[in-house]
Amino acid sequence: MIEELAGGDSLIRRLDPRVKIVVVFLFSVAVAVSNRFVVLMLALGLGLCIVLAARLPIKQLVRRLVPVNMFIILLWFFLPFTFEGEPLFSVGPLVGTHEGVLSAARISIKSNAIMVMLIALVASTSILTLGHAMHELRVPKKIVHLFFFTYRYIHVIHREYLRLVSAMKVRGFRPGTNVHTYKTFAYLVGMLLVRSSDRAERVHNAMLCRGFSGNLYSLSEFSLKTRDMISLILMLALILALGVLEWTKIA
Repeated sequence: MIEELAGGDSLIRRLDPRVKIVVVFLFSVAVAVSNRFVVLMLALGLGLCIVLAARLPIKQLVRRLVPVNMFIILLWFFLPFTFEGEPLFSVGPLVGTHEGVLSAARISIKSNAIMVMLIALVASTSILTLGHAMHELRVPKKIVHLFFFTYRYIHVIHREYLRLVSAMKVRGFRPGTNVHTYKTFAYLVGMLLVRSSDRAERVHNAMLCRGFSGNLYSLSEFSLKTRDMISLILMLALILALGVLEWTKIA
């Protein structure tokens, strides 16, 4: 949500945001339905090439991939032992299967390939520009509004959360593994929801007072340039090649 990668200058950053959204969507669908490792590795390599072309800081890229891979690590602890198939190894009474390991590996590569492409194309564009590009692509207005308001007020809600946590600490709260801790955190979540709902109602009323009618307006207009068309055709060709390689079993 923090636009750390939206600055800078490169060919990828200068592309029309509508082209980026279309490419990311089609690439994600193609990778998600693919199962052959050669296709998945090529998709991951393609994403890394786009990252290099976008001139993104590697440190920022890795930092954004850490949360995704933390979840994937949890899959590696469970999926090999819960997937039926040919036994591959054992850890005490648990037996890991060959099919389970392959399934976990596919999920790992798919997730990283999609996230790398998402970061390279979408994260290198400002949030406001992405929202207006979604509107230009005829994405439903409610989804675009939700996207804008999530970005605008998630920081406000986070500050409210920090205030509540500070108030708890001032009152001597120390978390532990007991009923009092669980009830306190439940109250914290409840208060956060109540305050968020109250703020949402006040913001909605303020917008109505200012004549908001549900329409989106932008001071900038999008126009497809030659480089945008060439980039779109090239990326669509590469995505199509991945699909052909997956379903025709060429390699």
